[in-house]
Amino acid sequence: MNLSPRAESIYTSISTESTKLGELRKIALDIKKDHQLAMELWSTGEFFPRQLAILVMDKKLLTQDVIDKLDKDMQYHVDEERNQLMDWLFANQLSKDKKTIELMLSWEHSPSPLQRRTYWYYQARLRWVGQTPPPNTEYLLSAIEERIETEQPEVQWAMNFIAAQIGIFQPEFRDRCIALGEKTGLYKDEIVPKGCTPSYLPKFISIQVAKQAK
Repeated sequence: MNLSPRAESIYTSISTESTKLGELRKIALDIKKDHQLAMELWSTGEFFPRQLAILVMDKKLLTQDVIDKLDKDMQYHVDEERNQLMDWLFANQLSKDKKTIELMLSWEHSPSPLQRRTYWYYQARLRWVGQTPPPNTEYLLSAIEERIETEQPEVQWAMNFIAAQIGIFQPEFRDRCIALGEKTGLYKDEIVPKGCTPSYLPKFISIQVAKQAK
């Protein structure tokens, strides 16, 4: 790992367990966009430098081949970090450009679980941001009902999450989404901290619908 002096200085300042996301965002604001620097930080293989790298990447350079390489690199992280890096890439880069949105829409059957997860997470985002839901809900819900029980855990989570959003924001599908949760039993025994919403669909949907009714 040969870093430029600038990359080395930044890497040294953030490669500690006490680094916080707010600090990374402040550094990214100063850097703005620097894809070469991003790739240097990414090459360290470490979680915080890679989070910063995502913030300063040039989204115009994120082709499918580049994303596949990033995806492959993420596989060396533990599950939680791997999912966080992909979600971070989604939130800060992939969802910001029409070209990368088109790529995400092609990932429903991707061989990569992380990319499949992102496809479903993006569909969920289209519903929670308050816009009129796209006209593909029936298709999505049928696909979830068919495949969720055999999917990888990280993809199951995203499928479950969009089923929750459908149940919350599209009342005509609410009973069906609740029934899905009852059938699969996913996250039924999950223990969540006080004030957090459980992922089990019947509880998730009822809690959020009640909040909206207030």
